[in-house]
Amino acid sequence: MKLRVLYDRHYDLAGPRSKSRDEFAWADSPPLDLVFTVCDQAAGEARPLWPAQPITAHWGVADPVTSAGTEEAKRRFFLRIYGELENRIKIFTSLSLGTLDRVALEKRVREIGRLQVSEEEPVR
Repeated sequence: MKLRVLYDRHYDLAGPRSKSRDEFAWADSPPLDLVFTVCDQAAGEARPLWPAQPITAHWGVADPVTSAGTEEAKRRFFLRIYGELENRIKIFTSLSLGTLDRVALEKRVREIGRLQVSEEEPVR
């Protein structure tokens, strides 16, 4: 069901995959400018150290895997979480990155993570 929702939104599902933070934890790993954690349980965990010290922010959302009920209820829950992240990403991409120094950018991405941006998506 979750893959179907992403497919319906025209995501290419052939290449993307979940990655462990270990893939980015070494000095010769690809450099990261920003790291966002989204697991609702990650907020209370110690943040790992990252090479090159990228800006980090917690954008916690509930884990869609924890949803219960009918397939339609699970689908609606997934769409709500999808909408929360989509709205935060839209806010982030609207920032004028060239006008923000590192401290200001870090402040803004952390503020975005605290916003209540959920929208109930209509059932399709």
